[in-house]
Amino acid sequence: MYDTALMLARIQFGFTVSFHIIFPAITIGLASYLAVLEGCWLRSRNPVFKQLYEFWSRIFALNFGMGVVSGVVMAYEFGTNWPEFSRFAGSITGPLLTYEVLTAFFLEAGFLGVMLFGWKRVGDRLHFFATVMVALGTLVSATWILASNSWMQTPAGYEIVDNHVIPTDWMAIIFNPSFPYRLVHMVLAAFLSTALMVAASAAWHLLKGNDTAAIRKMLTMAIGMLVVTAPLQMLAGDVHGLNTLEHQPAKVAAMEGHWRNDEPGAGVPLLLFGWPDNDAETTHFAVGIPRLASLILTHSWDGTFPGLSEFAPDERPNAAAVFWSFRIMVGLGLLMFVLGIWGIWAWLRGQLFHNRTLLRFALLMGPSGLTALLAGWFTTELGRQPWVIYGLMKTADAGSNHSTSTMVFSLVLLVVVYGLVFGTGIRYLLRLISQGPDQNIDTTLSTIRPTSPSDMHPGE
Repeated sequence: MYDTALMLARIQFGFTVSFHIIFPAITIGLASYLAVLEGCWLRSRNPVFKQLYEFWSRIFALNFGMGVVSGVVMAYEFGTNWPEFSRFAGSITGPLLTYEVLTAFFLEAGFLGVMLFGWKRVGDRLHFFATVMVALGTLVSATWILASNSWMQTPAGYEIVDNHVIPTDWMAIIFNPSFPYRLVHMVLAAFLSTALMVAASAAWHLLKGNDTAAIRKMLTMAIGMLVVTAPLQMLAGDVHGLNTLEHQPAKVAAMEGHWRNDEPGAGVPLLLFGWPDNDAETTHFAVGIPRLASLILTHSWDGTFPGLSEFAPDERPNAAAVFWSFRIMVGLGLLMFVLGIWGIWAWLRGQLFHNRTLLRFALLMGPSGLTALLAGWFTTELGRQPWVIYGLMKTADAGSNHSTSTMVFSLVLLVVVYGLVFGTGIRYLLRLISQGPDQNIDTTLSTIRPTSPSDMHPGE
């Protein structure tokens, strides 16, 4: 029954990571948004910026606390469910996570209190410095975590001695072949997720008749971020895809749903829809655009790349899961771009705050950033299978020999506890957002007492 227990261990870790990743993503985006708001307030002394800072800092504090708590469980899961992985690669992943604690954790911990409770206790510029340091800390945290995960995707700078990975070049380990692309892709995803959340909040209030200067500023800033960030994310995704094709061709084959690309000069179509079948080695009901996959992935009209049939059956990912998670991510990304362009067009025509169809669309798109982020993460992690460290260690060799009943019990317990704790937290967060900016907000933020900060894992 070990295979069943292993699958349950994978589901458990996937559940905790998926639940956790949404909070650091919002934290990364909101921290930078708060820094921009406070910088604009210092420059202009426009009270709207300070009003928005006070409002979104409450959301930030609650979200930060939930991110810290949700991340603690994963550290235990490494030891209880994946000890062979820790034994084999702990000499690399352990130090990388330690560096995250020694840099990002202490940076955030040192300035978070000043940021949240220091308005009446320190000068304006010192408070702004604290906000910038917290924002920088979230980005440093993302850097170390993405370095660790990227090394698992494209390992470099190591040698294997006595069945243990030994680091030989830390610069090669940190700046491994996929690291820059994954870091940029993740940070842009965090910014997009935050912009969409802010836009949805503003749209909700405008639809309810709460048309204030602060609400309008929220919407215009969010639309401006979408217009800039969505195209950048498309560009980052393109170069990331080329890097993945070079280092993980089986993942790209699964993303594209192609099994055989061996017809000379025919090019490879871009499949819009279909259902990849691992057993039959074909994609049923395929609907595609001729040669477009060649153009995107090889930048050549008749270029080609390996199909899934060129890889051993036990070294292929689940093609259907990767195929559809990738399309969900790309489809939502296109809708984000549409929202940004539509918003700018409406703003130029003086209709941004009154076009109810646009506002409803913005409201519906509120969770799309986080949904796309999760879909992209599923693509990355499921596409790496069956490897936990690509080309070095398979997932089946990394786990504990727990019984199926043990894994069922722990998984059900986690689902119940997470549902109660974080369901309540998310409900309260939505309630805070629904209240909207208030000029009479207590700037001491005395109603929010977040858990003491600890290391965040925005990319595990």
